Amino acid sequence: MKRKFWNWIRNEADEEKGVPESRTLFLNGEISDETWFGYEVTPKLFKSELESGDGDITVWINSLGGDVFAAAQIYNMLMDYPHNVTVKIDGLAASAASVIAMAGTEVLMSPVAMMMIHNPATVAIGDAGEMKKAIDMLAEVKESIMNAYEIKTGLSRPRISHLMDVESWFNATKAVELGFADGILFDAQEPEKDEEPEAFLFSRMAVTNSMLSKLIPLKEEKKTPIEQLEKRLALLKH
Repeated sequence: MKRKFWNWIRNEADEEKGVPESRTLFLNGEISDETWFGYEVTPKLFKSELESGDGDITVWINSLGGDVFAAAQIYNMLMDYPHNVTVKIDGLAASAASVIAMAGTEVLMSPVAMMMIHNPATVAIGDAGEMKKAIDMLAEVKESIMNAYEIKTGLSRPRISHLMDVESWFNATKAVELGFADGILFDAQEPEKDEEPEAFLFSRMAVTNSMLSKLIPLKEEKKTPIEQLEKRLALLKH
């Protein structure tokens, strides 16, 4: 059997402490279409394992993403599950993995975890007609991904589209601020106002554009050579 990218652990009930039996799902590594749609490991197997127990489940995610269609099916199955689904991101929920995270009744991120969203990508071969088909397909896939983000965050579609366009990375605080997550793991106490962690959003496109703006020669103004030099030095310090 091909290696699965998911694993279930059943947690025994503790009657003395009033803790009911529960299950934990671990999603680690690449969400692979090869293992998802192969003969040995199929969506049917995942669904049967999901439905083999009852009660709330916890889903731990540490994945750089992978096949968007496999992620979509897992998202649908978790959304359709009749009990609470608590998603906990302990490392990275990037790309397709971030879509699965949106299925959580509650989404919690480790204070050192990251989430990344971006536009879908593919490889296409053929003439202009085939390229056009690929472009149209990617546009529709993006719209479907945005549906999951919109349901969870309540952000406008133009805002979500822009965040995907620039490939956005969120730390836990920023993910909570934007609505992609509901809370931060291990955060037992509310921080003081002057101790609140900084919300951080990293955009690959913004960084690239910032660097290009410094590398492309500036249009010279009618200033003395000293004034021109001072202006360039000031820009490079930002």
